[in-house]
Amino acid sequence: MAQTDYDVLIVGSGAGGGAALWRLCEQSKKNGLRIGMIEAGDLLLPTHAHNLPTFDQTRFDRYIESPPYAEPAGRLWPDYPGARIFRGLGGRTLHWYLMSPRFRPEEFINWPISYQELLPYYLTAEQIMNVTGEYTEGSALQETLLHRLRFGGFSDATSIPLAADLNVTRYGQVHSNVFFSSIIFLAYALNSRPFDLAVNTRAVQVLTENGRAAGVKVVTSDNQTWTIKAKTVILSASTFETPRILLNSQIPGAAIGRYLVNHPSVLAYSKINRNQFPEVLGNAAIMVPSSPDRNHTFFILGTDPVNYWWYHYEERKLLNELRFRMLGLTTIEPRSDNYVSLDPSKQDPYGMPLLKVQFSYSSQDQAKIRELTDTIYAAAKATGLEFYENPCLLPPGLDNHEAGTCRMGDDPATSATNRYGQIHGVPGLYVADNSVLPLTGAANPTLTTVALAIRTADYILEHMEGR
Repeated sequence: MAQTDYDVLIVGSGAGGGAALWRLCEQSKKNGLRIGMIEAGDLLLPTHAHNLPTFDQTRFDRYIESPPYAEPAGRLWPDYPGARIFRGLGGRTLHWYLMSPRFRPEEFINWPISYQELLPYYLTAEQIMNVTGEYTEGSALQETLLHRLRFGGFSDATSIPLAADLNVTRYGQVHSNVFFSSIIFLAYALNSRPFDLAVNTRAVQVLTENGRAAGVKVVTSDNQTWTIKAKTVILSASTFETPRILLNSQIPGAAIGRYLVNHPSVLAYSKINRNQFPEVLGNAAIMVPSSPDRNHTFFILGTDPVNYWWYHYEERKLLNELRFRMLGLTTIEPRSDNYVSLDPSKQDPYGMPLLKVQFSYSSQDQAKIRELTDTIYAAAKATGLEFYENPCLLPPGLDNHEAGTCRMGDDPATSATNRYGQIHGVPGLYVADNSVLPLTGAANPTLTTVALAIRTADYILEHMEGR
């Protein structure tokens, strides 16, 4: 790759990077663009972990908690102790829980773009990711709990939209790639046109010439340093790694690394007697979305939320006690004093300064967390669920939904990128990951990040064609 002058080079292969790659390849089948992607991690899994029949929950948990895939960065960040840095082809989409709701139109009020502007990209993202609300269709457990929630005051309770391809192949068989990961983006991209890919290749610096992007300096696993030239660079390295690369590159921007936000998450474990339900049980994947009157979303997940599909094919011992997870997410206010910065006194093995994190919840944030906790108690009462582990606020970072450190906006003083994800004042340098979200709606961010990445890719192609 060091011998090629790329038109577009993408750094990172997670949801944002994968979506941008797919869109660029899909829309440029015949124009001869030279497109490359680098990934800091290795090829670890060929698909989402739960598509692998040998990957039970114990092995799954052990895999994502241990190196080399997960770096427990929170050990170095007292303000953000739950954080983990994931490196591997596909990024976090190798193990995410597939929840793919949209942000509500009202949640775009302080964005530089509107819900209507993003809507066509939401539709494209949902189609390519096979987002469906039918994952638990026919489940008696799901329908009973939904009825109880709606009767108990949660009229908007619904099924969780999940990125799961439930279409059958011939003879009614289910294919082996049900659960979505960014690896599918890469496969779709390759079906459209060739591109170059290098794993174990860590970007340490963005290079510029005459004020515009010119390439990336990288270090490989054998500690060799290379320069990869590119007219356009898309950083999709994560909310932590993208600003780290930018700061290490001395890219100007007052907001780079600032306005770190996350989803304060409250988790509870509950149970109910299975005798209340018919013999054909099914599963539950329920969402009560945020609303203008409720700044949080909560989920009821059980009894086997990820592996529900196999209930159609396996006989399982039906226990008298069914167990559920109740998980709630709320929003926090974006504040410039929540930020990441370089620590000049510490470096990683590649010679790059480590990050420091400054983070806290404001009194307003804490009030939202209390409201969320009260809602979970109310939902348990409405459904008849009994806690065996009471609602508890998770440490910051365990939500894996951090965002905002390269937020988009119209004012360079308070945002790092413009409405298309381009770094203010640096033509050819873009960001396409969670870090561009100026606010996190009270819902999982992956679908929105994918939609924005597709939009950024379209803008890049239009910009190239217009030069």
